Amino acid sequence: MDLAELRSQEFGYLDADGHTYLDHTGAGLAPASLVRGSATRITGGVFGNPHSESPASRASGLLLARARRAVLRHFRADPAEYAVIFTPNATGALRLVGEAYPFHRRSRLVMPLDNHNSVNGLREYARSRGARTTYVPVDGPGLRVDERRLRAALPERGRGRGRGRGVGRRPSRTGERRQGLLAYPAQSNFTGVQHPLAWIETAQARGYDVLLDAAAFVPVNTLDLSRYHPDFTVVSWYKVFGHPTGVGSLIARRDALARLRRPWFSGGTIYAVSAQAQWHVLADDEAAFEDGTVNFLSIPDVTAGLEWIDAIGMERVHAHVTALTARLLAGLAALRHSDGSPLVRVYGPRDLVARGGTVALNLLDADGKVIDERIVTRDSASRGISLRTGCFCNPGAGEAAFALPPRLLRSAARRRLTSLEEYLELLHLPSAGAVRVSLGLSSQPRDIDVFLEFVRETYRDRVPGATGLEARAGC
Repeated sequence: MDLAELRSQEFGYLDADGHTYLDHTGAGLAPASLVRGSATRITGGVFGNPHSESPASRASGLLLARARRAVLRHFRADPAEYAVIFTPNATGALRLVGEAYPFHRRSRLVMPLDNHNSVNGLREYARSRGARTTYVPVDGPGLRVDERRLRAALPERGRGRGRGRGVGRRPSRTGERRQGLLAYPAQSNFTGVQHPLAWIETAQARGYDVLLDAAAFVPVNTLDLSRYHPDFTVVSWYKVFGHPTGVGSLIARRDALARLRRPWFSGGTIYAVSAQAQWHVLADDEAAFEDGTVNFLSIPDVTAGLEWIDAIGMERVHAHVTALTARLLAGLAALRHSDGSPLVRVYGPRDLVARGGTVALNLLDADGKVIDERIVTRDSASRGISLRTGCFCNPGAGEAAFALPPRLLRSAARRRLTSLEEYLELLHLPSAGAVRVSLGLSSQPRDIDVFLEFVRETYRDRVPGATGLEARAGC
């Protein structure tokens, strides 16, 4: 099916409402057929809590097992190597790793500055156990990581020194004490930069586990876990195919999973437990990490969603979004005021090399000043355009984009200010972040044209007023 026809059939509600949706990094859109199929399944059978042996429970259990197989198949992951744990979202998957990872005083957590806050939060688990956190900066106009600096942040020492491995082979873990954890995004949720998957092998060869945040990457790109072998991979399924929300996955290597130490237990995670004698025995593999009752009515929709996206073809989706991204970048570069000055400042790559369909930018008024992102939110909403403004929960990329020096940031931490506005003033920032335009499967060229025309008509040769704007609640 042509993707323009797919837009009409599956996402016709966009054009029926005159809506231009440009926030696919925030959430994918739900195809109508998946929603209808979900309702048909739920109302056409009896499904119960899977922690039982009743017919209703068995029916749920079979669908859950099918969903695990579908996830592994989609990522070309060997079931003997990987386990699938269902979580509320990618953030929930990250929490599972953070709270149970065996950080110790001689280990370290290494992260590029370009990370979502849900990944940044891992540093609090590391800090509580005496581990050191090291950030690798991003720099240059493309806001990329210098791989030499990444390697320098992953030193080898002692028994953790990597023995190396060939592509596609797993590193030996027997008796090893890991150096720590490298956590990074396959694709930035701020700039769209795609960080090299080759870092996985680099880090593992130096004795580090690797946590890959694939939430922004997998909606438009193939992730082949038979070629790359991160120890932990996190995804949110609503970002891939819009429905269901509230379901994510931690895809974990079984040997890495076995080394995690959970700080608690709950219903569904144990084989046996005693209240009076105060002991418990955790279940094996994924069951030990799925707290309480999983979302058994929605998880089967992951199977349907993967079948739907696989039928379209991820390579086809990738080519579609890449072409649209080229159109967007070219259109943004052409936007000028009458005096020739730029109307747009883009943060991150200006070309298509190792980048996704997420573009961060700020709009510039006729005086060359950044237009308050709240003005853009207000004006775009009035035109039926959905996009994202702010810091996108990625402070590191924002700090790099605005070239904020660590000295100034440390100074802000020592001040007890009462509002985000005071922090912005202290840091001499013209706005609380940027404008993010992100493309996906349902996007069409006309969506980009609508946005470009909106910018041209609304801000060219103008200095928009900033009166009546609500105070920023936070970032």
